[in-house]
Amino acid sequence: MSHRKVREVMTSDVVTARVDTAFKELAAIMARRGVSALPVLDGAGRVAGVVSEADLLPKQGSQEDPKARPLPWWHRWAARDRSAGTTAGDLMTAPAITIGPDESVVAAARVMERRKIKRLPVTGPGARLEGIVSRCDLVRVFLRPDTEIRQEIIDEVLTDYLGTDPALVRVTVTEGVVTLAGEVEKKSMIPFAVRMSRSVDGVVDVAGELTFTVDDTRLPPVPDLTSY
Repeated sequence: MSHRKVREVMTSDVVTARVDTAFKELAAIMARRGVSALPVLDGAGRVAGVVSEADLLPKQGSQEDPKARPLPWWHRWAARDRSAGTTAGDLMTAPAITIGPDESVVAAARVMERRKIKRLPVTGPGARLEGIVSRCDLVRVFLRPDTEIRQEIIDEVLTDYLGTDPALVRVTVTEGVVTLAGEVEKKSMIPFAVRMSRSVDGVVDVAGELTFTVDDTRLPPVPDLTSY
């Protein structure tokens, strides 16, 4: 069973900046295109970093405001270098955290969660930009039709992995919530069926209502050798 690839959900028409793109042009591009971050490309078209609204804010925060409560000195010191930047190359976060187009959406979600970021440039050979994938793109996986989810569970979980006759297990999917009902041969197959079904793209939750023919989770009784 395979998850959807990043290339299937990413945005291919990416708004970018160059390392020498000026501060005001960066702000104008973000406002005009309605984006909150831009991959920054070097002279060879490789992804050098990412510049976001958060990278531009120190410039605003560095301006004097006599009515504002002054920030602690260590905050002002930390923001000083970035607030002095005038180009994307000065302001960007580098190196960029990227992902390949053939990685799974699960891998992309894990990188975003672990690194606490909202988007990933998608790069191919030579660090060339191929697209960008955002949290919103990954969430769209849950818009997958219930009929597709049901068929994948029948074909790949029940038939291929468990080797179970799908006629013995009733699979229903409603708004991404899967219910497995019916009978399988062994008790040990039940948690496996639930776990594998939960890993199918688009599944929100799984309710297991399965019964079993043989309880293979209990050890056979130990013979009493004292009578020999």
